[in-house]
This record gives sequence, structure tokens and C-alpha cells, in this order.
Amino acid sequence: MPFFSTKVPQDYTDAERLDKYIASVKSELNRSKLKAGLLSVQINGKKAKLSSKVNANDEIILEWEDNIPQDIKAEDIPLDIIYEDDNVTVINKKQGMVTHPAAGNWEGTLVNALLYHWGKQTIVRDTEKDVQSQMNLFRPGIVHRLDKDTSGVIITARNRCAEEFLISSFKKHSTISKIYIAICKGHPKQNEGIIRTYIRRDLHDRKKFAVCDENQGGKLAISKYKVVAAYGPYSLIKVKIYTGRTHQIRVHLKSIGCPILGDPIYSKTDKNSIFYGATLMLHAYKLKIRLPDSENRYAEFKAKVPLRFKKVIKTLHDKFGIPQNVADNMQKVKELKNER
Repeated sequence: MPFFSTKVPQDYTDAERLDKYIASVKSELNRSKLKAGLLSVQINGKKAKLSSKVNANDEIILEWEDNIPQDIKAEDIPLDIIYEDDNVTVINKKQGMVTHPAAGNWEGTLVNALLYHWGKQTIVRDTEKDVQSQMNLFRPGIVHRLDKDTSGVIITARNRCAEEFLISSFKKHSTISKIYIAICKGHPKQNEGIIRTYIRRDLHDRKKFAVCDENQGGKLAISKYKVVAAYGPYSLIKVKIYTGRTHQIRVHLKSIGCPILGDPIYSKTDKNSIFYGATLMLHAYKLKIRLPDSENRYAEFKAKVPLRFKKVIKTLHDKFGIPQNVADNMQKVKELKNER
């Protein structure tokens, strides 16, 4: 989606409305275009309005949508379904599939596939609603997301009551457990620990998020990690997240010196690496959650370890032998390697 960021000069004294200021520094972003397509406004990392006043040194970030399609169509796309009942569909999302329609990805998403699987009709855009409401209409059943290049377990809601129930669960986070596995470059200083930071969008690159100070407007992000195995300069790491920030695991592992192998945004490409050309080695492995109408009983779902992980783990075993300092975890390594 289109993205614009800027920092107000230190000598600025006019205190204009934000929409007037933006139009003055970027002429193609006139007030009518912003009003018609605006998705979000942030000033110094906090939500703002077009009518907000701009002050010296303010950091401004805008996101908007252009050329929103008139409808979202059902598409016959195969899905790897882990579990399904009248309320939910749990899927092992393949790498490369976008979770829901958005700029540049209006087709071929998980939502398009689910519409077909559920036997639902095309979703028609409601131009009477604001832009954010229109976009929400294009995301039926989506209660949490996985990045395009992250594979693994994702739960979706088949009706409005289930959707509200699951959205509430993900907001609380204390009622769910989400476990990921990642193959990383480097080793953390400690074999296990908790990473607690604030995260916000990078001001200079809309594709990136970055760790920031609390007073810079970021959102709290908490992850717990444990090294399952260490092979030469690589690590197999298990991560449990307690918040659900965009790119949270990718940013957090990079922050402790362990960028994820194959990450095109947060990890440098080494043409001499034995894994040159590897795609993102991050997989949502396990989800434990209370289902709607389950009388407080929890269900646990696992997404089988993908082939790309098995190939890398086999190469690591062949090249580096028995993992270092984690003999007690060998059974877990074998389970991941051999899982069907």
C-alpha cells in the first residue's frame, strides 16, 4: 500500500493542520486524495487525525489505499486444512500466500481461497463506508495474520459470533499460546530468554519495523525464545510470542544478533552461504486456543514442519554433526526433522 513518511523541520513554526502540511511538502497528496483513501495517520508513533496540528520535529507516517477493487472473488485454491467445525477452519498456510487482500495482492490470498471453500459469494465493496471499513469487509474470518513468507498454523472464523470470540481471545493473548520455529544465522548470548521491547514502523522504509524506546510511540512486544540446537554459525530456535506485532519475531531475533535465515528484509544475503537462495525460515508450528462453544476446553493444533525446514536441518546435520551443547534436545530435533 502507498506509504509516506517525513520529519517536520526543527525551525517550523506555523502549526498547520496535518493535511495542509502534507499537501505543501508532497503536492500529489492533496487533501481530497488523503480523505478518500487514508488508512492510518501517525505522529511520533501515535494515532492522529488529518486535523491534528503539526509541530517542529514531528515524525509523520501516512498509509493509504489506491485503486481498491470493486469486489473480492472466491478462488479455487487448495488449502491444507488441519481442523474444521461449524465455527472455525484451521489451516497450515503455505509460504508465499498472503493472508488477506490488500494493495498489490487483491487475488490469490487465503481469503479468496476460504470464500470458495466455504461456498460464499463474491464480496462487493461498499463505497458508503470509510476506507478502513471497506478493507475490513474484504477480510472475513481473519482474526490474526501470518506474513506472506511465514508458513504455518492460522485459525479463521466461519461466522460472525466465532469471529468476535476469537478476536477477543487474540486481544487478551493470555488465553492463547503461539509457538514458532526459526532457523537463524548466529547464536544468542544465552540459550533462552525473554525479549521485551517496543516496536514501530521504520520511518525510512515502510517494509521494515524496528525496536524503539517507549517514548517514541512504539507498541510493546514480548517474545520468549529457546535454542533447540546450534550448528556451526546457525541456530534452530523456538519462539513463543505474548504479543502479536507485525514482524515481531523477525525484529526480535535480529535484535539479539540472530536474523532469520532467508529473511529478505532483516537479514543480509551472502552469496557464498551454503543456503544462498533460502526463503524465510520461519514457521508457525503450534497454536493452543479455546474454541467457540468449547465450554472452556482448549484445543491444540500443529502445522507439520515444511519441507524447506527439513532440507536445511538435514544439511546442517550433515555439515556440522551433533548440535552443540544441546544433547538433551536431540529428540526434539529428530522429531522436527522426521515429522510427517
